Amino acid sequence: MDLLSCKRIVIKIGSALLVDESGECLNTAWLTSLVDDVVELTHRGIKIIIVSSGAMACGRFILALGNKQLSLDSKQAISAVGQIELLHHYQALLNQHDLKAAQVLLTLEDTEARARYINLRNTLKKLLEMSIIPIINENDSVATAEIRYGDNDRLAARVAQIVDADALILLSDIDGFYTDDPRRNAEAQLIPLVEGLTPDILAMAQGSSTNHGSGGMKTKLDAADIAMSGGCHMLITLGKPLNPIKHYLLNQKGTWFKSDITPKKAKKRWLQQHLKLSGSIIIDEGAVNALKKGSSLLPVGISSITGQFGKGAVVNVMTQEQHEIARGIASYSSHDLKQISGKNTKDIESILGYYGCDEAIHRDNLVIL
Repeated sequence: MDLLSCKRIVIKIGSALLVDESGECLNTAWLTSLVDDVVELTHRGIKIIIVSSGAMACGRFILALGNKQLSLDSKQAISAVGQIELLHHYQALLNQHDLKAAQVLLTLEDTEARARYINLRNTLKKLLEMSIIPIINENDSVATAEIRYGDNDRLAARVAQIVDADALILLSDIDGFYTDDPRRNAEAQLIPLVEGLTPDILAMAQGSSTNHGSGGMKTKLDAADIAMSGGCHMLITLGKPLNPIKHYLLNQKGTWFKSDITPKKAKKRWLQQHLKLSGSIIIDEGAVNALKKGSSLLPVGISSITGQFGKGAVVNVMTQEQHEIARGIASYSSHDLKQISGKNTKDIESILGYYGCDEAIHRDNLVIL
């Protein structure tokens, strides 16, 4: 697997890597070296998203709380304090290289509710287009057990899936996936490549854990399952050395979880197999020809709408003769699409009172049948 051939990479950073050896402050030397690696990747034209833990740890440092036991509401408050400090460090370091950071805080609902999913996807892709580096964390200040991912391994995998990333890197306190926990079994062997999450592979993760944070090897396999199903490869490699990405590139030590499909094919497959369609969009001949050439579906090519559906719903696209030619994810609700059908994109804002996007269905969210 060639990391430098990727166009879009998500990097997940655990709390243990951000804490210095004393456990009493942020490991600024390590974070500086990580940002240097990120800068090098961006100079190669690779778009980077960072999923970073550490808000709670930073909050404890600032408020001098040490390892004191805390209630849930105290933890949520402390995370709010720590998050702004953490982002300050990222922004200050990136500014030194004329790069900008953006903060994105998520809960489980933000990636599962379809409308929120679409809004999140559009926001992240626009930030990447603007060469801004999103720094993502779970929104610990509002998340409860019912709406939590609970670990950033799975959150990072979901983000990788949302943005069609080529690779997800989990920087860990262990240098890959082993046949057993190498801390307890000296004969455990590193597995450099995993091409499927077989029962044998899953069994190897039982009882294996990392020293810090909320994730263990099992959550990393859960993350691999999410990433691979979205067409994204995943790498587990050692995060402790300075310049951890450069360290991997020099040593090539880690475990790749290889997906057998691309992100685009994964989405196309999901759309083709989608059984419950929320409605139909009927288009004119000009739009039919445009779709066949790989274009997005614009409102001007829509003749009519059937059914009632919300933004983010999966719908079929029909010709005037009622032949289904495509399926896709609607960028607008049926109510709004009816109002802008047949209209030019420049008229969307004046008709709806807001401007969402040019496309009724973006080509990335469309499959021709």
